[in-house]
Amino acid sequence: MKQLLNERICALFRSNWQHTLTYWSVFFSFGLCVAFLGPTILDLRCQTQSTLQEITLVFFSQQFFLFIGSTIGGFFSKTLVSSLSALAVSSLTISVVFAVIPLCHKLLLLAFALAVSGLAMGIIDTISNLQLVKIYQKDSTVFLQALHFFVGLGALVSPLIADPFLSETSCVIGNSSTNATSLRHLRNKLAGRHLHNVSSVHLHTDGEVVTNVSYAFWIMAVINLPVPIAILILMYRERLFVCGSDPGRRLLDGDVLAMKTWGTTGLTEDAGHQKETSRSHVGLFGCCLLGNAHSFPLSFFGIHILGGLVLFFSDGIVGSYTGFVYTYAVAPPMNLPHKTAGYLTCVFWAAITAGRLSAIPLSYRFKPVRLLSVSQVGVIVTLLLLLIFSNSSVFLFIGTCCLGLFISSIFPCTLAFTEDILEYKGCATTVMVTSAGMGEMVLQVLVGLVMHNQGSFSFLLCGMIFGCLGFAFFVLLFFVQQSHKNFMEALPGDSPAERLEENGIETCSAAVLNSWDTSEQKASIDP
Repeated sequence: MKQLLNERICALFRSNWQHTLTYWSVFFSFGLCVAFLGPTILDLRCQTQSTLQEITLVFFSQQFFLFIGSTIGGFFSKTLVSSLSALAVSSLTISVVFAVIPLCHKLLLLAFALAVSGLAMGIIDTISNLQLVKIYQKDSTVFLQALHFFVGLGALVSPLIADPFLSETSCVIGNSSTNATSLRHLRNKLAGRHLHNVSSVHLHTDGEVVTNVSYAFWIMAVINLPVPIAILILMYRERLFVCGSDPGRRLLDGDVLAMKTWGTTGLTEDAGHQKETSRSHVGLFGCCLLGNAHSFPLSFFGIHILGGLVLFFSDGIVGSYTGFVYTYAVAPPMNLPHKTAGYLTCVFWAAITAGRLSAIPLSYRFKPVRLLSVSQVGVIVTLLLLLIFSNSSVFLFIGTCCLGLFISSIFPCTLAFTEDILEYKGCATTVMVTSAGMGEMVLQVLVGLVMHNQGSFSFLLCGMIFGCLGFAFFVLLFFVQQSHKNFMEALPGDSPAERLEENGIETCSAAVLNSWDTSEQKASIDP
């Protein structure tokens, strides 16, 4: 059985290797954007000659538009040409933004550039996850793990590129100089995207600007350029350019045709399946607002909501931990040296990257629900031990590493698990990605406010609460999927889709696409 599974996965990858590698490379672009802003923020403050309070607003600009991009990304997934076009434009936009950032000498221009990059990041996040899920479906877990490994890889690379070009002293020359140690401390603090407790720090805004950070952005722009080129090559090979593309081609027609080559491993040529596959996954709002929504079982909506809440809290933990672990480490009772505390964020991202890499072979052997169970329990146990040994600096590093390893696979496993439950007929991918982005934005701000009012110890307490809530929603998700499974089995029919259709319940994505088809027919009839 395992040999048959490996043969099927290998055959799938051989049929879709160029698509897969392209989506992985696009997520490397996403990772570059995730981590570049924190280390370079002080040099960008000098470039725009703004105050520290003003420059931190660009964090919110990027994060908010990342959430918007994640929300609207599903609307570009109607056809393969629209999906790849959106990815090509988004990845090229990231290179352009990297190249333009050194030219933004006004704060509003910089905030606008980062808002555009955030929008591109959100679109990349949704479409890349959606494409891989649709190509590999029940075997998507291992490829999603690899996809999110490239996020961590990009997040590790961008600070390394920027580091040689960062200013060690004040990059705006005024009447006095800023101590290099205090500047390094402030840089580490902002690398976690801290928006609080910076009002007491005075840095010059008027004077001669001396910074070399422009070279870092230009290097990252050049490094990212092969990504949109690879997407354009893929579009050319798939004949998706305007002059020769089929306007009616759905998202995965090419991939379904490629799958016919490995019928010996369990797939057969089925026109009905091809039509069904091409009619799934649309935008966030359109997916469940049209069609016979009242006819769906409550478990169908419960799976979407609970899966989204699991990722809301897990990605919220990632965002808040990377954002405030440095502040927690340098404050009492830990009182770590600033340079030592600065390594914690790097250790956390390195552990996430290593965890996603190690989860790739594990996904071959274990189902997503098993990996999710271990990960959720591991997160709670790690946070509990961090609370118990809150005075130990050694365990803070050990716990940070363990937390990164356990939490690394929650997103791809939850995505694969919910899609598998819904038989790839819902809109789980768009809901999951949007919920994760919302959690990272909201919980990071919430933790910052609580730490500002209640002290540094509340940092781990908030993490523990979020971990327990995420685990509780995961348990509810497990029981709801059992209820949904029993409901589907009780319906007559050979497959879940047939059971729904035979009982007068149209899949929500099919309802949306049918409405699209109807509108297209009307448009063709009307003069």
